Amino acid sequence: MNARAAEVNEERWGAYPLVLGGALAALVLALVLGLPYWGGIAMGAVMTLGALARLAGGGRLAVRRKATDVVTLGGLGVVLMVAGIILEFKDLMPMR
Repeated sequence: MNARAAEVNEERWGAYPLVLGGALAALVLALVLGLPYWGGIAMGAVMTLGALARLAGGGRLAVRRKATDVVTLGGLGVVLMVAGIILEFKDLMPMR
C-alpha cells in the first residue's frame, strides 16, 4: 500500500471514532453507573464535538452536505446538553 492510499483510508474515518467512543462513555454513565442525565450531557457534548470535527473537514460523506450535518449534529447536541443540565439541576431552576 502506498502513502496516498494510506492517507485516503485515514481520512475516511473522520469523526466516527470520536462519536463511537463518546457514545459508549455516555452509555456507561447512563446504564452502568446510573447517571442518566450525565450520560445525556456527555452524548450531547460528543455530538457537538462531532459537528465541529465535520465542520473542520472530517470525513468525506457524499450523501449530505457538510452544512446539513453540522447544523443537525450541533443542534441535537446542544439540545441534549441543555436538557441534561436542566434535568440534573432541576432543584436549582426557578419555579413558577
